[in-house]
Amino acid sequence: MKLQDEIKQSKPFRCAEEEAYLSIVRTAAMLEHALAQALKPFDITPTQYNVLSILRGAGSEGLCRNEVGGRLVTAMPDVTRLLDRMEDTGLIVRQRSTTDRRVVSTKLTKKGLDLVGKLDGKVVEIHEKQFRNVDRRSLKTLIALLGEIREPA
Repeated sequence: MKLQDEIKQSKPFRCAEEEAYLSIVRTAAMLEHALAQALKPFDITPTQYNVLSILRGAGSEGLCRNEVGGRLVTAMPDVTRLLDRMEDTGLIVRQRSTTDRRVVSTKLTKKGLDLVGKLDGKVVEIHEKQFRNVDRRSLKTLIALLGEIREPA
């Protein structure tokens, strides 16, 4: 379906770049919404799932708040509050360094590790379903094109 029809826009886009931008934003919103709905029964958001995945990848050393924020797929203005909520639910723990009190390391709890492990397969299924109409070659082209768009940013 054409974006212009989808959003019921009667006038043509001002330029192809505007149409491409709006198409990316609309598609991202739809993909994000589907993931959010799938994660809802587990009481976490896509961003929280992203944090769990990041911390699992960091291993037992964990990461400081700024490192977590820098690795998020979607930038968050208040990573501290996000981590506060996740700590309150028992998914993560933060530990202050004994050698440098300014350093606080964020790590997964067993509950957080178990949850991210349980969700991995479900998230892969969601993504496969979302992209089921796109062949492998086109998917690789899409990934490359999106990378080119991000590069100068």
